[in-house]
Amino acid sequence: MPDPMELLSELALAAAARWPFEVVRIEPLKVRENAVYAVHLADGTKVALRVHRHGYHSDDALHAEQQWMRALGAERISVPQPIPSRDGKAFELIEWPGLPGPRQVDVFRWIEGRQLGSVEHGLSAGADDIGRIYATVGELAARIHNQACLWPMPAGFRRHAWDAAGLAGEQPFWGRFWDLAALSPPQRALFERIRAQVLDELHRFGISADRYSLIHADLVPENILVDGPRLQIIDFDDAGFGWHLFEIATSLYFIRREPFYEEARDALIEGYRRVRPLPDEHLKMLPLFLAARGTTYLGWVHTRHGEPVARELTPQLIELAVAAAEDYLATRPARAR
Repeated sequence: MPDPMELLSELALAAAARWPFEVVRIEPLKVRENAVYAVHLADGTKVALRVHRHGYHSDDALHAEQQWMRALGAERISVPQPIPSRDGKAFELIEWPGLPGPRQVDVFRWIEGRQLGSVEHGLSAGADDIGRIYATVGELAARIHNQACLWPMPAGFRRHAWDAAGLAGEQPFWGRFWDLAALSPPQRALFERIRAQVLDELHRFGISADRYSLIHADLVPENILVDGPRLQIIDFDDAGFGWHLFEIATSLYFIRREPFYEEARDALIEGYRRVRPLPDEHLKMLPLFLAARGTTYLGWVHTRHGEPVARELTPQLIELAVAAAEDYLATRPARAR
């Protein structure tokens, strides 16, 4: 049976020929949800090519992602900028034998930098840099939210939502987390309880523009590139409509057990508030959004239970999600627990 990784690389190389440059070779960078490659060109430069997973985004949703990224770039927010194909298309649809398809393929200008970190290996930054880096992450998040709240969306703009239904409804966007087979009975009961409470509180919190807009929705360390003093954000694949506090919770979620967590959290909030208001009354809901973020990762591994990466990460993600859920419950009035 052909190796799916080899098939994806073959597809990527064939797809690169549809763009207006001379390809020397391709190099896999990240093959997980999407397959992302560095495409080395004859003139010594590089571009990033992304082969999308099958069935995640409609063509309209992918057009919307690129529209927003171009609009962010126009506001001098450094995010990857798409390169049209030879035929002027935002992305190409390519069938490849042995792979479900067709696959959407798009190409972006290269952004220099090293990842701030990863789920598996933690942060690459030194302790002395934590405050500066997370203050900058907060500023970038606030700039993105300011742009999103003021931007006149193009007609026909379509993107998914990390709203109450998407996080805690009957069919959450990333899957029914409470059905994860690896959960113990007490854990399952905990997440069913969390689901009901999160759904209620999110409906009451509402979606007014001072708290909800388009968000990146995946500001984890591996999607933040460090280039000297500059930070740049990549990977808008999960971008959609959601709460600004969900963005902040996502940025903090995987460092919650690190000794520098409180410093990073406080720096991020301070940086955010330099650019955009964040009322204390809203900030009190951060434990709720951390708990909600944790459940999404359980849904993610639940819907991918047969994949090696999901199997490897499941115990860690359960442990983190349980801790976030218990922390959230501890913030609630005794009568509501």
